[in-house]
Amino acid sequence: MRVLIVEDEADLAAMLSEGLRHEGMTCDVAHDGARALELTAATDYDVLILDRDLPKQSGDAVCRALNTVGYPARILMLTAAGTLSDLVDGLGQGADDYLAKPFSYLELVARLRALARRSPGGSSSTVLSRHGVNLDTVRRVAERDGRPLKLTPRELGVLEMLLAADGAPVATGQLREALWDTALDPATTAVRVTVHALRRKIGEPPLIVHDPGYGYRL
Repeated sequence: MRVLIVEDEADLAAMLSEGLRHEGMTCDVAHDGARALELTAATDYDVLILDRDLPKQSGDAVCRALNTVGYPARILMLTAAGTLSDLVDGLGQGADDYLAKPFSYLELVARLRALARRSPGGSSSTVLSRHGVNLDTVRRVAERDGRPLKLTPRELGVLEMLLAADGAPVATGQLREALWDTALDPATTAVRVTVHALRRKIGEPPLIVHDPGYGYRL
């Protein structure tokens, strides 16, 4: 899941991005509405965490602009205003969900996963399976032939994309764009290293195949 956090409180944005990365999500951060629109113009996100009270351009204006152009991401408004009228007004701007500050981090994660499953690229199925490898996309646990796999969040993300492709190759660029932040150098070997570690943990016989010029497939 790729998430854009649009929050002008730097400490809160940093805390959220660090926590969500540990949940296996890829996070970018914008501290004002104008930067949020720049990032969404260049990147397809699954979910936006959008503060309503933003500098340069309000969260409401960002929400309306994205809905006007048909941007497919789901939008979770995060705000200090938590009355019923605020909720109704926020949803009226085109948001898909609304969470008032202070909030439960676990509730935020659960809402993000629910929104991602409702996104155009999301899947209603919570378990992906292929060749004896099973991944529960909600609980974020994987196994092969009943043997638990101890995977990092990034390895879980790679496995999820390979399983979702159902045997089709997934390009290195696709993995990098979906699972690493925009600051990652395209020349880095991070994707290859992560796939190598995942292949080793899945074990024998090997299941992940590299098709030169096409990518990786399971």
